[in-house]
Amino acid sequence: QVQLRESGGGLVQAGGSLRLSCAASGSIFSINSMGWYRQAPGKQRELVAIIINGGRPTYADSVKGRVVISRDNAKNMVDLQMNSLKPEDTAVYFCNLLQLGRTYWGQGTQVTVSS
Repeated sequence: QVQLRESGGGLVQAGGSLRLSCAASGSIFSINSMGWYRQAPGKQRELVAIIINGGRPTYADSVKGRVVISRDNAKNMVDLQMNSLKPEDTAVYFCNLLQLGRTYWGQGTQVTVSS
């Protein structure tokens, strides 16, 4: 079993920054990808950014240029630096890990951007 622990969410004014962190633990064998998704009230969960092994980071169009995803393979961690935040970025952000065909999710961390 794999556990994902997120941290770093909170309340920030529009234009501000937040950094989310996710640490994976447990039965880590061969991670295929790590990334971040978000879900706003009344909306479906959507991809924010992801790093697939051997590939470049992929970003949702809505966050390109404002968000940077980084991964520490040695520590099994993935961070999300979010800048120039907008009210529409308000959502619960979930860490995601794919390993050997199984998908794991963190419990989510709330990000609220006030206007």
